[in-house]
Amino acid sequence: MRRSTTALAAVLAALTVFVAACGGDDEPSSSGAAATSTPEATQAADTGAIAKNDANSAISLKIGSKNFTEQKVLGEIYAQGLAAAGYTTSTDLNLGDQDTALAALKGGQIDAYPEYTGTALTAFYKKDAADLPNDAQAAYEELKGLFAPDGITAFPPTPFTSSNEVAVTADTASKYSLTNISDLSKVADQLTLYGTPECRKRMDCLLGLEQVYGLKFKKFVPVDPAQRHEVLESGRADVSIVFTTDPQIKRNKEVLLKDDKGMFPPYNPTLLMKTATADKAGADLPKVIDQIQKPLTDDAMQELDARVDLDKKDPAEVAKEYLSETGLVK
Repeated sequence: MRRSTTALAAVLAALTVFVAACGGDDEPSSSGAAATSTPEATQAADTGAIAKNDANSAISLKIGSKNFTEQKVLGEIYAQGLAAAGYTTSTDLNLGDQDTALAALKGGQIDAYPEYTGTALTAFYKKDAADLPNDAQAAYEELKGLFAPDGITAFPPTPFTSSNEVAVTADTASKYSLTNISDLSKVADQLTLYGTPECRKRMDCLLGLEQVYGLKFKKFVPVDPAQRHEVLESGRADVSIVFTTDPQIKRNKEVLLKDDKGMFPPYNPTLLMKTATADKAGADLPKVIDQIQKPLTDDAMQELDARVDLDKKDPAEVAKEYLSETGLVK
C-alpha cells in the first residue's frame, strides 16, 4: 500500500493551484473541485511562498497538538510555516485529549494548538451536537464568539473537516444490512464499540449514540486513537469511531454509516491562541496562518495522514513536504 511520492506531490500541487485561483476569503472551501485542477497549471504553485520577516524572531510560539496523527501533522505544519515567516517556534505534540490541550493553552505550557470546531462546541461549551450549525463557517463564528470572553482567539478554520464517523467492516455492514447509524438499533446489543477514552462522555461519540440514537451496545472499549482501524480489522471491534480523513477507510474498504439524525457537527480545525499572544505576534500572524491553511482541503489532509499512517513517515517530515510541495516554503 506504499504510494508514490510523486503521485502524492501531484495531488497537493493541484490542490494548491485550485486554492490560489479562488482568492483569499476565509470561507471553508470544498475539496471536490480541487480534484479537477489541471496538471498544466501546477507551475503556479510557487507564487505564494511565505515571506520571512526578521522582526518576528522576537516572538516565540510553542505549538501543541492532541495525541493522534492528524493533530501532530497539523502542529508541525503550523510550527514550520510560522518559522518560515520568521517566528521562533517550538512544538509540544501528543499532549492528550482536548481537555488536556486546552488546559495546556490556558496554563501557558503552549501558545497555540489546532482544535475542531464541533469538538470545542460540544466538549468545552456543552452544546448539544444536534443543535449546532451544519454550516462550517457558522459553527466557527459561534465558537469564536464563545472563546473571545475567555481571552482566546480562534483563527479562521481550515477548508477541510475531520468529523467523527461510525465505521464497520464491509462484512459487518452486509451481515446486518447496515447503511445508516439508525440501523444499528436492531443489533447494537450484540456489538462491541471501540472509541477513544474520552468518547464515553462526548455527545459526538458514545454519549450521543446513546442519547440521540438510543443505542445500547453490548460493550464499549476505550482504545488509543492509533488503533481505531486495527481493532476493526482484527475483529475485536464490531463498530469503531474513526475520522473522515483517515486513509485506512479506503485501504480497508470500511463502511461509514450515514449520520441520518445529524449528530456530528462540523469539525473544521481552528488554531486556538491566547488573545494576548496573538496581539503581540503582530499583523503577520493571521496572514501567515491563512496562507498555511488554504491548501488544506479534505483530499490533501487525507494524503498527509496517509504518509504518516501508511508510509510510516515522521509528522515533521510530512509537514516539511507539504510546505515545499505547495510552494509555501521554497
